[in-house]
Amino acid sequence: MRPSRHRRLTALVALATVLVTAVPATAASAGDSVNRRAGHLRVGYFTQWGIYDRAFPVKKLDTSGAASRLTHVNYAFGNVSEDGRCYVDGGPGEGDAWADYQRPVPAEESVDGVADTWGEPLNGNLGQLAKLKARHPHLKVLISLGGWSWSTYFSNAARTDASRRAFVASCIDLYLKGNLPVLDGGSGGPGAAAGVFDGIDLDWEWPNWPGEPGNVVRPEDRQNFTKLLAEFRRQLDAYGRQTHRHYALTAFLPANPAAMDAGYEGRKIFRYLDFATVQGYDFHGSWDAVTNQQSALRGPRGAPDDPDFSVEVAIDGWIARGAPRDKLVLGIPYYGRGWTGVTGGGNGLFQPAAGPAPATFEPGYEDYRKLKTLAGDGFTVHRDLRGGHAWLFDGTTFWTYDDPAVVLQKTLYIRRAGLAGAMAWSLDGDDDNATLTRTMSLGLTGR
Repeated sequence: MRPSRHRRLTALVALATVLVTAVPATAASAGDSVNRRAGHLRVGYFTQWGIYDRAFPVKKLDTSGAASRLTHVNYAFGNVSEDGRCYVDGGPGEGDAWADYQRPVPAEESVDGVADTWGEPLNGNLGQLAKLKARHPHLKVLISLGGWSWSTYFSNAARTDASRRAFVASCIDLYLKGNLPVLDGGSGGPGAAAGVFDGIDLDWEWPNWPGEPGNVVRPEDRQNFTKLLAEFRRQLDAYGRQTHRHYALTAFLPANPAAMDAGYEGRKIFRYLDFATVQGYDFHGSWDAVTNQQSALRGPRGAPDDPDFSVEVAIDGWIARGAPRDKLVLGIPYYGRGWTGVTGGGNGLFQPAAGPAPATFEPGYEDYRKLKTLAGDGFTVHRDLRGGHAWLFDGTTFWTYDDPAVVLQKTLYIRRAGLAGAMAWSLDGDDDNATLTRTMSLGLTGR
């Protein structure tokens, strides 16, 4: 990092400290000092598909400086079959074994500069993650199961004692023992991925609550989620006694208080989790008829929804339900949500819109690395310092997003509240200098 950039970020830290401490404490922050917790977690999701259109190979985590500033990388995602097993399938919509461990990574994309050869047991993203860990021994890599698209059959996997035992055993066999299916050419095989993963992240969206259309949802999901965590913890610990290692168990949790109550037994689930990441984004988006914030720290004044979603609502909600502060990791978006056809004038906030803004990969969704280039290019950056959010507006198109100043404000909030750390969705949304990850690290660790 160049000294001038470091000075700018240091100045932003000072500003963020003022902004956080100037606002009255909430349930999450009351009574906590800024330096309550040392060694904050910095978790980032690496997407399987980011190697394609986004041209984001594992190597970029090294060359950008992100890997040296993260504590955990969550690999997204692993799939769950209808009969409740962890599995790898190359069928359409069911998986991408080519990206995972079959694709020969060329030298220019390889972490160590050495090209893969066809048919090696571990090519692709998993092979590169192994190389990344060799270069950054502090870094832990978890396999994240589910996500929005692959949570369809979690309920089946969690339904009975027998299904839970079989599901957990299949996940440990596939990802921790590394027994990958053998593919054309020879990639995979017994133990091929052993040592790549240091634990398992459950991204069930959501127990006993609607997620993607078609998901299996049952009222008993709430209790079964706790039982599933208990079974994961039991089998992970048993396997850890064999290998003399601790395997982490984490989960991604919702921001919606109604979903918290429907799907989770509050305090009980944290008996089994090393930590949990909390959704700190998608509070609003182009599915709404008016522009709004997608990741504000606090509910903005004048919001059309009262009460509204916010980071504090999410964190306070989990604390009120018995979550330990030092097991909560706040999710931060590396993307924005956007609308176009905005009318009503002013700064564009809380105004009617015609629909989702045009974007690179998905209407209404744009990576930070693209949004940062809009500032000054016809768009004006606006901020709500109390609410802790920023947006871009050009008179017609509106984007709500987190820039470095907002990320710093959130890291100071994390420290003041005594939370475990921060999580990024997803690392491929950052720029080539890992500006947001560097900012997260600076705010949490001072470097």
